[in-house]
Amino acid sequence: MQITESLKKERIEYIDAMRGFTMILVVYSHICNYCLGDWEMGFNETFFLFRLPCFFFISGWLFEKPERQWNSVTIKSVVKHKFMVQIVPTMIFLLLLAPPPLFFSRLGTTKGGYWFTFALFVFFILYIISSRFCKKWGCLLAFIISVMAFCYDAYYNSYLSHLGLLSKALGFISFATWRYYLFFYIGTLVKQHFDVFIQWTNKPIVIASVIVGFGTISMMPHSENVPISYLFFAIGGMLGLTMIFTLFRLFYTHRFSQITHHSLEYVGKRTLDIYLLHFFLLPRFLLPYGEQLRTYHSTPLEFIVALMLALVVLALCLVISRIIRLSPFLARYLFGVRGKA
Repeated sequence: MQITESLKKERIEYIDAMRGFTMILVVYSHICNYCLGDWEMGFNETFFLFRLPCFFFISGWLFEKPERQWNSVTIKSVVKHKFMVQIVPTMIFLLLLAPPPLFFSRLGTTKGGYWFTFALFVFFILYIISSRFCKKWGCLLAFIISVMAFCYDAYYNSYLSHLGLLSKALGFISFATWRYYLFFYIGTLVKQHFDVFIQWTNKPIVIASVIVGFGTISMMPHSENVPISYLFFAIGGMLGLTMIFTLFRLFYTHRFSQITHHSLEYVGKRTLDIYLLHFFLLPRFLLPYGEQLRTYHSTPLEFIVALMLALVVLALCLVISRIIRLSPFLARYLFGVRGKA
């Protein structure tokens, strides 16, 4: 089948393009939050529903290899490689962004913005443990971890702030972000049953229902009720990632724009580089102008301004990444590149 053949390719074009699209939204979100002072502006609140679920879903999808056997040799090799790719570069960039003593204050939940790579490394470990020792209950475990992390984050300020040392430990491992492990695990499940997933999402009624469902959730007001809020988070994320993944897979075959395709693919191949570099390039000096932009009460205008700024930051990241990758040593320790950069 065409599906089976595509899975054998070293890189899958629409996966890289989807990663590129999602990375643009990450930079876009940080422009809204850190540079314009309002994370809800310019449709960012809607993008929030699917942006990180998509990223973790793709990470799980790429990590899962149904033929891989988790023995001690394999585990050691994978963990070592992921540590060099996820943790070592992140620690170096965090040290550059916040030198000591400020560095130590940035080791909490958000890691100075670098929490994603820390959380992803933990997800690799959680999935390996799940696959090795409790594969039958992996789905339930992912759900329980996600719910516990979501509730911890929701109730921390009200009921759990007294935990002291335990709270610092949970912050160091970014436990509140483990809510996204659910989407990582879903990515591995989809990879295992990819043909079935494709058959279902090829049905117009299914993808139409997914789009309508996501649109409905995105227009509903936030709830202060934690169980309902979690349902919005989980269902919105699952519908959103299914929608984005399927639309990219279907539209990519039509080649609506070669330039757009190649650009998104290239960005998708450099997501780690962009993620690590872009915090240094965010135009935070624009923060005073954010309020002025909001006075126009135009969401499309906010979207255009934030997107243009995000694309400029993205372009600068790619140029700097290209220069750094000219040195195999720097490429190895700053971006986790093995072999040819």
